[in-house]
Amino acid sequence: MTPPANFDPREKLFVALDLPSVNDAEKLVATLGDTVSHYKIGYRLGYAGGLGFGRELAAAGKTVFFDLKLHDIDNTVREGVASIAEAGAHFLTVHAYPQTMRAAVAGREGSRLKLLAVTILTSWNDVDCAEAGYAGTVATLVPAKAQQAVALGIDGIVCSAMETQALRAAGIRENIDLVTPGIRPAGADAGDQKRVVTPRDAIRGGATRLVVGRPITAAADPVFVANAILNDIAAAQG
Repeated sequence: MTPPANFDPREKLFVALDLPSVNDAEKLVATLGDTVSHYKIGYRLGYAGGLGFGRELAAAGKTVFFDLKLHDIDNTVREGVASIAEAGAHFLTVHAYPQTMRAAVAGREGSRLKLLAVTILTSWNDVDCAEAGYAGTVATLVPAKAQQAVALGIDGIVCSAMETQALRAAGIRENIDLVTPGIRPAGADAGDQKRVVTPRDAIRGGATRLVVGRPITAAADPVFVANAILNDIAAAQG
C-alpha cells in the first residue's frame, strides 16, 4: 500500500500525557517539539490542571484529545461535552452507553469536536467482563457496542488493535476512526495492558490512530522513541 503524497505519520500518533503535573507535561511537549503534533490528556493530568493546558496546546496548533470517558445523566454529559468543545478540543471519549452517546452528540453540535466511544477497556479480558456482569465476551461485546455507537453518530471507536479487523468486518466503515491504545514498540514492556501490539502491526491491522504513553513519556530519549514509532507507522503505510 502506497501512502498518499501528503501522508504525515504524526497525524496517526497521539502521545498520552499521563504525567503528574502541567510542568512535567510542558517539559515533555517542549522536548518533543515538532516531532509530535497530537496529544492525549486523561484523568491524571486532566485533574491536575491539564484541561487548561489542553486549551493552550490547541491554541498553539496541536491536536488535543481529552480522554475523560464521560458517563453520567444526559444533561450532565451534554453540558460537559459542550464545555470541552468550547475549550478547543479535537477529540473526546465517552463510554459506549446509548443515553450517554446521544447526549454527547447533542452537546458537541456546531463544534469541530469528534467523539470516540469506549466499548470495552483494553486492560480488560473476558474474565474482567464476566466479573463486571457482562453476559458477552470481548469478542462479542466490542463489535455490538461499536455498531450501536456509529448508528448514534459517534465518530470513532477506542479499541484494541487486535479488534480492528473484526470491527471492519462487522460493518464499521473506513471513515470511522479506530483509535488504539495498548501500543508498545517491539520489545517494550506491556505494563497493565492485556491486549497489545506494535505500531506497525496496529496500522496494518486497520487502526487509524495510535495512542502511546509510557514508551515515550518514560523514555530516556523521548524524541528517539517517538521517531522510531513514526518510522514504524510510515513503514506500515509503505
